[in-house]
Amino acid sequence: MQDTNKRVDRAEIARRVERAEKLLQKGKTADALEEYLQIAAVDPGNDTVCQMAADLCLSLQRIPEAIKLLGEMYDRQVEGGDATRASLTYKKLSRFVNPTWEQKLRFGQLLESSNRKLAMETYENALQELVKQGRKQDSVVVLNRIVTLEPTLQNLTRLGELASEAGDSKGAAAAFLRVAELTQVSGGKAGEWIERAYAEDPSDPQIALAYGNNLLVLGQVGAAIFVFEPLFKAGSASHELQEAYAKALLAANRAADAEPVVWQLFEQNPSRLPEIGNLIGLFLDSQQDTQAVSLARKLEQFQRRKGDRRGFLTLMQDIIAAHRASPEMLEFMSDQFNASNREGDYCQTLLKLFDLYYSMGNYPKAAESLDRAAEVDAYEPGHQKRLETLRGKIDDNRYRVIASRFSSMAESTTAPVREEKVLGAAALQDLMLQAEILVQYGMRAKAVERLQRIQELFPHEEERNHDLQQLYLTAGLVPRYTDAAPSATAGGPVTADKASRSAPEPADVSTFARVADITRKLYRQGNPEAVMSTTANEVGTQWKVSRCIVAMRKPGSPSTTVTEFCSEGMNRGNAHALEEVVAATQELAISRGTLSITDAQDSPELAAIHESLTALSIGSLLALPLSDGPDHVGLLLLVQNSTRSWSSNDVVVLKTISDQVVMALNNAGLRRLVRNLSVTDEKSGLLKRASYLDLLLAEVKRAIQQSTALSVLLVQVGDKVGLVREAGEAAIEDAMQRAGQVIASNIRQNDLAFRYDLTTVAVILGETSEKEGMLAVEKLRKLLAAVRLPGKEEPLPFSAGLAEGAVREQYDSVDIVTELINRAEQALEQAMTGGSGQVVALAPALTSAAVA
Repeated sequence: MQDTNKRVDRAEIARRVERAEKLLQKGKTADALEEYLQIAAVDPGNDTVCQMAADLCLSLQRIPEAIKLLGEMYDRQVEGGDATRASLTYKKLSRFVNPTWEQKLRFGQLLESSNRKLAMETYENALQELVKQGRKQDSVVVLNRIVTLEPTLQNLTRLGELASEAGDSKGAAAAFLRVAELTQVSGGKAGEWIERAYAEDPSDPQIALAYGNNLLVLGQVGAAIFVFEPLFKAGSASHELQEAYAKALLAANRAADAEPVVWQLFEQNPSRLPEIGNLIGLFLDSQQDTQAVSLARKLEQFQRRKGDRRGFLTLMQDIIAAHRASPEMLEFMSDQFNASNREGDYCQTLLKLFDLYYSMGNYPKAAESLDRAAEVDAYEPGHQKRLETLRGKIDDNRYRVIASRFSSMAESTTAPVREEKVLGAAALQDLMLQAEILVQYGMRAKAVERLQRIQELFPHEEERNHDLQQLYLTAGLVPRYTDAAPSATAGGPVTADKASRSAPEPADVSTFARVADITRKLYRQGNPEAVMSTTANEVGTQWKVSRCIVAMRKPGSPSTTVTEFCSEGMNRGNAHALEEVVAATQELAISRGTLSITDAQDSPELAAIHESLTALSIGSLLALPLSDGPDHVGLLLLVQNSTRSWSSNDVVVLKTISDQVVMALNNAGLRRLVRNLSVTDEKSGLLKRASYLDLLLAEVKRAIQQSTALSVLLVQVGDKVGLVREAGEAAIEDAMQRAGQVIASNIRQNDLAFRYDLTTVAVILGETSEKEGMLAVEKLRKLLAAVRLPGKEEPLPFSAGLAEGAVREQYDSVDIVTELINRAEQALEQAMTGGSGQVVALAPALTSAAVA
C-alpha cells in the first residue's frame, strides 16, 4: 500500500510540474512560482524544482525566498558531495547575499584541491567576519583550515594566539610548538615559543620534553627536573624523556636519583656502557663509595651473564684511574682481579690500597693489603720499603709475619754473590714462572722486571740454564753485568785475548724488539712478492747494510724470484751476478746452518765467484737459508761493501725473522691461491663458502703466531625466505652481487669476504678486536644502505653478528675455529631476533674465566 501511495505522489508531482510549465508558457509567472513552491514543500530534495523556484523568485524580485531556496539547496549539494553543482549554487547565492561563515567554510573546502588560492581568500573572508563578530571559537575552526593549506610561521602564530584567547589550550600549545619547530629550522631562537606552548599545556609529554631540553640548554637544571619529574613518575615515559631526565639529574649531581633511570636505559641498550661508567665515577667523586660499589657489582653481574667480564674489568680500571681513590672500590676490584686470576692487576690494586690506607692513617688495613700483595708476589719492588714504613705502627707479631714472607729476598740482597745458591732452585723457578706468564699475557714491562730480578739474584744463570736463556730472548732482554769475567777453570789460565773473544757480545735490547715489528709488517702483506720486498727493505734498513737480497730458490735449481734492497749510493746488481752469488752462498749456508764471512774478497770458499762479488761490491756477507720444514726454499742474504763482523745476537734475531718470512710467504701464497680459485664471480668479488673453513683455520694459526686479535663478522641483509617471496631469487641475487662489490671493495687488503648463503656475507677481520670490529660494522652498514632491491626505495634490512676469536696458544686451532664459527652464527641469530638494524657482538665464553 505504501509503495502505491509513493507512486501516486510521484505521479501527482509530475502532473503539477507539467501544470507549472504550462502556466509559464502562458506568461503566468506568479502562478507558476506558487505551483513550484508547493512542489518544493512536498519534495524538498528535488533540486530541479527548487532551482526553478529560486530562479522565478529572483525574476519576480522575491529575493528572501530565493536566498532561502538557494541556501537549502547548497547545503544539500555539499552534504551529497556534488562539488560542481554546489559551487555553481554558491556563486549564484553570493551574487545576491553575503553567505554565512559556515557556507564559506564549506565552499573553501570544496576548492582546496582545485583552487587553493580562491579557497584561502574564502577562508580569510570568513575569518574577518567572525573576528568582527567576536566569535573566537568559530574563528579557530576557520583558521585551522587556513593553517592546513599554508602552515607558515605567521599563520601558526595567529592560530596559537587565537586558540589561547578562545580557551583552546591544547590547540594553542600545539600551534606554538609548531612555531618553535619552524623557528628552530630557520635558525631563530625557539625558546620563547616552547615556553608559551608549555604554559598552555604542561601535561603534553612532547611539549614538556622540548621545554625541559630548552631549560637544560639554558643551564636551568633545577627547572628542567621540575618539568621532567611528574611525567617520568606518571609512568610510560618515552625513551627520549628518560634520556633527558637522566641528563638533568646527572647535571644536578643527583647521582642516586639518576641511577635507576640510567640503568633502565642501559638495559634497553647495552652499548650505553660508558654512561654507567660515568655514573660510577660521579659516585666516587661525590664520595658516595657504597653506591659506587653497589652499581659496579650490579654491572659486573650483568656483564658476566653477557660473557664480557674482561670488558668490565677494563672499564673499571679506567674509572679508577680517572676518579677519586676509594678504599671500598679498590677492595671490590681486588676481589674481582683475584677471582679472574689476574695476579698482576690484583697485586697492583693491593699496593694502591696500601698507599691509600697508609695516607688515611689506617695502618692495620695497610698492613693487611701489604700482606696479601706479598703473598701474591714477594719479589715486587718496594715491598721492603713499605714494610719499613709500618715499623712501630702495627703490632710487632703482625710485622714479623709480613716480614717473613720476603725475608729470603732481603737476605739475598746483602749476601755476597758467591752465596747465591742459598736462594735455591725453588725461588728461581718461581720467578721464571712468573716472568713466563707475564710474557704470554703480553705484559712485557712486568716480565722484564722479573727477569732483572733474576739477573740480580742469579747472575750468569742463563749460561747454565737453557730455559732461562730462551726466556731472556723471548722478552727481548740481554743480561748485563758489571763484575769481571769469571775466573779461569781448573784447566788453566785464560789469556786476555781468548777471554775477549769468548766473552758474550753486548747487544742493544731494541735488536730483539725488531722481530715483532718486522713480523707484523710481513703478515700484513697480501702476496709473496710483497712479503719478499718488505723483508728486503726492513732488514736492509734496520741492519744498515749495502744490500739485502731475498731469493726463492730450491737447491740445484735457478732462482724463481730475487728481490733486492740497495742502500743509498748503491746500484742494482746484475742479474747474472746475483744468481751466481745466491747459488753459491745458499749451498754453503745449508751445509753450515748460517754463513758468516767477514772478508768475502779473500775467502777461499767464495773464490769461484770472485768476479760476481767484485761486481756487486761485496766486502762481507751473512747468509741464512729459508727452510720450510725439511725443504730449503730460499735465502736471506745481507751484504756489506766493506768488512763487517756479524754478532751472534744479529744471527739469532735474523734466524727468527727468516722463520717468520717463510710462514708469511706460505700464508700469502694460500691467500692468493684461495682468491684465484674461489671467487664466486667477477661481479661480487666474494669467495666461495667452500674455502671458508680452510682459510679461517690459516688465519687463526697466523693470529696465534703473532699474538694478534681475529674476528669474524656475519652480515645478513633481511630474511632470506621473506625476500625471495617478495622480490624473487633473481632480484635477490642481483642485489647481493652489488652488496658483495661494496663489501669487497671497502675491506682491508688482508680481510677476506665470503658468500655465506643467499643473503649472508661472512668477513674474516684479521688483527681486529671486537671494538675495532664494531667500527667496521658501522662502516659497512652505511655503505650497504645504498643497495636497493629493484623498484624499492628503502635499503635492504641489515643485521650483523660479530665474534672475536679466543686466540690463545694453549688452545687447539681447530677448537678455536669451531667455537668462533658457532659464536658468530649465534650472534647473528640474536641480532635478527632483535629486529632489523641490530648488531650483536658475543665475547668468547670459554676464556672468560681464564683470562678475564
